[in-house]
Amino acid sequence: MQLLDGKKTAEDIKNEIAAEVQSIKAAGGKVPHLAAVIVGSNGASLTYVGSKVKSCQQIGFDSTLVALPEDITEEALLAKIKELNEDDNLDGYIVQLPLPKHIDEQKILLAIDPDKDVDGFHPTNFGRMALEMESFIPATPFGIMELLERYKVETAGKHTVVIGRSHIVGRPMSILMSRKGNPGDSTVTLTHSRTKNLAEFTKNADIIITALGVPEFLKGDMVKDGVVIIDVGITRVEDASNAKGYVIKGDVAFDEVSKKASFITPVPGGVGPMTIAMLLKNTLLARKMRSARK
Repeated sequence: MQLLDGKKTAEDIKNEIAAEVQSIKAAGGKVPHLAAVIVGSNGASLTYVGSKVKSCQQIGFDSTLVALPEDITEEALLAKIKELNEDDNLDGYIVQLPLPKHIDEQKILLAIDPDKDVDGFHPTNFGRMALEMESFIPATPFGIMELLERYKVETAGKHTVVIGRSHIVGRPMSILMSRKGNPGDSTVTLTHSRTKNLAEFTKNADIIITALGVPEFLKGDMVKDGVVIIDVGITRVEDASNAKGYVIKGDVAFDEVSKKASFITPVPGGVGPMTIAMLLKNTLLARKMRSARK
């Protein structure tokens, strides 16, 4: 069994990007500039956005944090999005989800300029991804593809079972794994909460990508020997014996499943760190695309 070490791989990617930023600087070019929009003061969102800004500084990007009040009107937020779209100094930006209940998330995501949509959530980018054209791939799926490629995990002709059909992970993964090329060329089954006899699918899977958010859902008796496991789940589980009062669990019962797996991502330290690294990679791509257009 080999661990797919997302923490180490993410550091490698950040170092590669940092070297490229140094080259851009040395040639007198403009360094990539990423902005993060956060509405309100959700603790988890603030932590996540803070780590994005810190990562930007670490690799030499310019970064801007746009902090807006919880009670901002949808109209005012749309005006801010328009301003970011038109800001020539900005290469890409993300709007941290979830947004407050009174704001229509879909309307906000649709207003983002697809050329600055480094989260890859805009229908234009999603459609381009599905058509195998150059696009911004959502950061978590992009990170999974990068892990599979760097660890030389064989995907061609394999049966991949994706658990969960979210627009952020499950559905894009089902598309990416079936695309031509490496990683890809996989035969994909997309399963979800309405799937009957899920274990019948997982027992026959060569690769399982799970993004359910149910701690330790996938047990040892649900997988075959030699399976490749990508665990996107991340849930805080109360644990009085832990100093923090909780432990982080993935969707996979790691101790059981790792005994049968050929490759497996740990939680934490697997897919999570890759997400921010790939957001930075998308921002670098956005800078290159803007530079080429000019």
